[in-house]
Amino acid sequence: MENSGGIQASLSGRYATALFELARDSKALPQVEASIATVGAALAESADFKAFTTSPLISRTDSAKAVAAVAKVLKLDSTVSNFLGVLANNRRLNQLPAIIRSFRALASAHRGEATAEVVSAHPLSAAQVTELKQQLRTRLGRDVSVDLSVDPSLLGGLVVKIGSQMIDSSIKTRLNSLAHAMKG
Repeated sequence: MENSGGIQASLSGRYATALFELARDSKALPQVEASIATVGAALAESADFKAFTTSPLISRTDSAKAVAAVAKVLKLDSTVSNFLGVLANNRRLNQLPAIIRSFRALASAHRGEATAEVVSAHPLSAAQVTELKQQLRTRLGRDVSVDLSVDPSLLGGLVVKIGSQMIDSSIKTRLNSLAHAMKG
C-alpha cells in the first residue's frame, strides 16, 4: 500500500503505519479500528487517562501495567492492547492522539474514503454528522469519514479540513475578517 510521505515522516505516523499494516495483514482491521476508536473516546472523555498518557513522571513499568489494566477495562483488541504496551515501554504514550489520527487516515484511505477533520463550536448531533458526510460526499464524489472535535472558541460554524483543503465557516474567522477589514 502506498502511504503519503507526510504520514510516514512523523514519529506518530510510523507507529500508526506499523499498527495499520499489522492489523491489515492479520485481517483484523475492523477490530483494531473499533479498539482505536475506543481509546480515542477514552482520551477525549477522561482527563485522568489523558494526564496519564502525557505524564513523564510515570515509570515504564508502571505505565505498561496501567495500560494493560486500561486495555482490559476497555475490552480492547489484543493487537491494540499489545500496541499500547509497546508505546508505554517506548515512552510514546504522549503520541497517542497523533497516532490515532494517522491510523484513521490510513484506514480511510484503505477503504477508498477521504478523511475530514471537523472542528465545531459545539458537539454535533448524529443527524448533523450524517448531513455533513452527505454534503462532503457530494462535494468530493466519494465517501468521507469524519474525525470530530470541539473548540468552543469558534463561537459557531465549522472548520473542515480535508487533506490540504480547508473550509472555514466559523464565526470566529468571520469576526476576525471583519475586524481586519475595519482597520484597513
